[in-house]
Amino acid sequence: MTSEERGTDTASARPRPEPPPERESTTEGRVAGIPYRATAATYHLRDEEGKVRAALFHVTYIRTDVEDPRRRPVTFAFNGGPGSSSVWLHLGLLGPRRVRLGDEPIPPHPPYEAVENEHTLLDLSDLVLIDPVTTGWSRPIEGEEAKEFHGLDEDARWVAEFIRLWLSRHRRWESPRFLVGESYGATRAAALSLHLADRLGIALNGVALISPALAFQTMHPQLGNDLPYVLFLPGYAATAWYHGTIDRRRWGTVRELTDEVEDFALGEYASVLLRGSRASRRERGAVHRGLRRYTGLPADFLWRCDLRVSPARFFKELLRDRRRTVGRLDSRFLGIDADPTGERPDYDPSYALVQGAFTAAVNQYLRRDLSFDSDLVYEIITERVQPWRWGEAGDGRYVEVVSRLRAGMHRNRRMRVFVACGYYDLATPFAAVEWILDHMGLDPELRPNLTLERYEAGHMMYVHEPSARRLRADLGRWLEEAAGG
Repeated sequence: MTSEERGTDTASARPRPEPPPERESTTEGRVAGIPYRATAATYHLRDEEGKVRAALFHVTYIRTDVEDPRRRPVTFAFNGGPGSSSVWLHLGLLGPRRVRLGDEPIPPHPPYEAVENEHTLLDLSDLVLIDPVTTGWSRPIEGEEAKEFHGLDEDARWVAEFIRLWLSRHRRWESPRFLVGESYGATRAAALSLHLADRLGIALNGVALISPALAFQTMHPQLGNDLPYVLFLPGYAATAWYHGTIDRRRWGTVRELTDEVEDFALGEYASVLLRGSRASRRERGAVHRGLRRYTGLPADFLWRCDLRVSPARFFKELLRDRRRTVGRLDSRFLGIDADPTGERPDYDPSYALVQGAFTAAVNQYLRRDLSFDSDLVYEIITERVQPWRWGEAGDGRYVEVVSRLRAGMHRNRRMRVFVACGYYDLATPFAAVEWILDHMGLDPELRPNLTLERYEAGHMMYVHEPSARRLRADLGRWLEEAAGG
């Protein structure tokens, strides 16, 4: 009798292939006089029955001249997307090597390389750079469905399992523990702050959120959701100030300007938008004049937009007369479109600035300096994680994790939170982040545990040298206080 006659699926009867072995490469290095051991490795992630489900790639840096490593802080870091590897924080801010871009409005000239990073956090903390499954060289095991890792809750669960495994293998359960997440990585960090404590009993000393996405409603304007128009306006004004479409002499600093614009946005502007057609002609006229004063956008354009300027339209319209667009991740940078009369920009010039340089640098660095090689594509940022499941957090536009962050802080009243935002970030605008934190419902007693800082750069503020220096200093002070407190 054949398998078909027995009703047996030969594919399902085929034995599951053995997972490839874990891999590891260890090298020694020194940065700013600090000796360290770098380990590039894959760990098997197993489910509750012990079945290997994925191989997660990561890089660990451990300072080697420390007498008692058990008491030394360890920082777990990752980027966002979802679908991004950790390359940006790894080679932009935290690790012993960094990509130096300068601060020109166009990408640097190839070839690209990673140079010594004088801003590394390795003097204060050991570092673990994590590539979630399907990013970097992390992959599901053959036979496993990748979608089991692609969701807010699924991703948090598996990254938490990796952190537990790393702490056990390195005997670091007594170490002060920190998370650093950027963009959607901050979404992940907020979710982990609660998940680690509730599910695994892993309490954190601190969570650093860089350009965080904590409540997606603030980033997606649509009919019935006027909030983003209000919260993007201070970032629009900062961009106009930078590019000179408004009279900079009226304000001494970008902070003076944006503080004034926030008052206007949350007051007159929000009132008119929320009342819609009930707002009087006089009130709408006053708001129109305010928008002109703070952005320099054309008067007829503002009327045609019904006083509601979406981010994509802003990127295209602000410098249309110069035949240039402004960036989304960093609005200081300029793009050139094929059609200057279109409504949306062709691309994000601020991502073009970093994409090639970081891709070349990480591929060379991992293979040459860390001696870890693979024929797989190192997925810098990939759409292969889509569709991403949001679970109970929302539908992708109205996701929020700030309630999880609040719950984590209420449960662990020693946990400190550091938040870094860029004035020129029009992906996760600083005013939106601050509004979210002002409405998170944190107990007033714990408000001193929350630190917010603004930087005169964009989403990845560490590509701007003055901001990189200041961010490193701010992070260092925060980490030392949180580790000792």
